[in-house]
Amino acid sequence: MTGFDGIIGLIILIADIWAIINVFGSGASTGSKILWTILILVLPVVGLIIWFFAGPRSSRA
Repeated sequence: MTGFDGIIGLIILIADIWAIINVFGSGASTGSKILWTILILVLPVVGLIIWFFAGPRSSRA
């Protein structure tokens, strides 16, 4: 099952990078961007889920 664990880890890494890029592309304040980024990096899965539901939205429409 090691190969499957590696794929899951890679998917989480890609999702976290995508979330961080979206945080920096949002209209939130610099402090909020830093806090969201730290949350996503420290708690990769939980932070991603919290960001998805409550995080800053992109300023692009």
